[in-house]
Amino acid sequence: MGLNKKSAVFGGLLAVLAFSPQLVTAQEPAEPFVHGVAIVGDVKYPAGFERFDYVNPTAPKGGTLRMSSTGTFDSFNPVLNKGEAAPALAYVFDTLLKDSSDEVSTGYGLLAEGVSFPADFSSATFRLRPEARFADGEPVKPEDVIFSFEKLKELNPLYMSYYGHVISAEKTGERDVTFRFDQKNNRELPMILGQFPVIPKHWWEGNGPDGQPRDISRTTLEPVLGSGPYRIAEFKPGASIRYELRDDYWGKDLNVNVGYNNFRNVTYTMFGDRDVEFEAFRSGNTDFWQETRAARWATGFDFPAVKDGRVTKKEYENPYRATGIMQALVPNMRREIFKDQRVREALNYALDFEELNRTVFYNAYHRVASFFSGTELASTGLPEGKELELLTALKDKVPASVFDTPYENPVGGTPQASRDNLRKAVELLKDAGYELRGNAMVNAKTGQPFRFELLLSSPQLEVVAVPYQQQLRKIGIDMAVRTVDDSQYTNRTRTFDYDMTWTVWAQTLNPGNEQRDYWGSTSVDREGSQNYAGIADPAVDALIEKIIFPADRDEQVAATRAMDRVLLAHDYVIPLYYGGTARYAFWDKFEHPAELPTYSTGFPLIWWAKSP
Repeated sequence: MGLNKKSAVFGGLLAVLAFSPQLVTAQEPAEPFVHGVAIVGDVKYPAGFERFDYVNPTAPKGGTLRMSSTGTFDSFNPVLNKGEAAPALAYVFDTLLKDSSDEVSTGYGLLAEGVSFPADFSSATFRLRPEARFADGEPVKPEDVIFSFEKLKELNPLYMSYYGHVISAEKTGERDVTFRFDQKNNRELPMILGQFPVIPKHWWEGNGPDGQPRDISRTTLEPVLGSGPYRIAEFKPGASIRYELRDDYWGKDLNVNVGYNNFRNVTYTMFGDRDVEFEAFRSGNTDFWQETRAARWATGFDFPAVKDGRVTKKEYENPYRATGIMQALVPNMRREIFKDQRVREALNYALDFEELNRTVFYNAYHRVASFFSGTELASTGLPEGKELELLTALKDKVPASVFDTPYENPVGGTPQASRDNLRKAVELLKDAGYELRGNAMVNAKTGQPFRFELLLSSPQLEVVAVPYQQQLRKIGIDMAVRTVDDSQYTNRTRTFDYDMTWTVWAQTLNPGNEQRDYWGSTSVDREGSQNYAGIADPAVDALIEKIIFPADRDEQVAATRAMDRVLLAHDYVIPLYYGGTARYAFWDKFEHPAELPTYSTGFPLIWWAKSP
């Protein structure tokens, strides 16, 4: 679940819908509103709870957190899927529900004081808190929620897919908004409807400082109005931004906000180069660093501030305890060259992960062998039980190997193993209609060289791309490596303008509607979707529906494992690696609760500045 992100069983939640399009006065629901929703089991915290267990309720408010980000920004518009949005823009906006960090896929009322839905999950009604306000003092009304939802679906392809089965949003009471669905028993829809940013209709339909009407369909660098805890205090376009904690934030004493939002100021400085960005941290010009390069983590933190304790260097498992990772090179099957499964399998044989892990990554990683790596949803061994039943029902639509051959990546790491794997790659390519002529792999019929481009978003990825390029060259394949800036990369991936790219899918323990966006047939031609591989497979589509509409948790797990197995059997991607920990380094300016939440480090929202 989540925009990256969930489906299973809502526990102990009853619902409501009494609706007539003509009525705008409140109607009492057939079942009571509930204060929170949980997709697995029951909510942990009872109605009227004081605070989340993992926060420090007396955390001081103050200080400045100096962050950094790679790239640039040219927009404060939270709706659009174009341009480069400013980092941490979510600080400005509240949502209907707020996630709990010590539960899986559970949300509690933020802008909404409660949510209600019928037993068949055909709709969901949110009741807004009467005290909820935007930063200009205007109340948050049903009209704002409806406007936000409709503009997100209209202008952002991701939300268009994510909320594709939500057919309407209507005011059904003075503070009530009812969302109606075109299908029943989609159990996660009430939860994920609590996740979008609610923006002020009156502000976006008004005039800007220049006297001209604002246009929500365009990027803007006018500081936007929200109902969240922070406001945009100052900025330099594309270079830096400062968020300031609002003293008049309407929800600062709300139970879900106790112990949150403790920094008075949060600043972001933008850098065009990741190495320069690290130097800024090392010299003390920024306060926090999350390391993504194993080599730097192993060798780059020997500077004095680390040795004398002014900088803390630590790995955290928390963010990954409920996250399945597939990091991969992704051939774009919209290109003819990658349509043959044998070609894609051959490209996997050419990647020597073990050698990379030894020489580049200091043995910090393991190879990914599932689209849900590290979770109970990952397929292993051979299918059995309910998973086998699901696959058997699709027997004529899935590769035969899913029944008798567990998925395994090729294993390299020695000269002999590398040669054997390349020999296997050549055999697969021959079966697919290619042959070596001299030093070039060519199409046996046309003589066309096997040539493609790998599109990257960062130079730091070249540490893997270049050795892979060299391996491919040994079997006559010419792979060009093209690294572009963030803006170009975003635009090209949105329009599927690449031969191969590098991406990461992060999965929660409750996969749901987002699976259609990742590998469903309906997303293959929709610009802005995350179906980067171009997958359109009837068996995958059928299993996605089983994931979204399971009879129970056991069926959802079985359907997810079955889908994982089918995706792997088709060799849609070339799996890369996974570490399982978040690597943080930070200057000795902060404190955090002694016991961090199970599924998050809570940084920076529940951390606070040390007293001077």
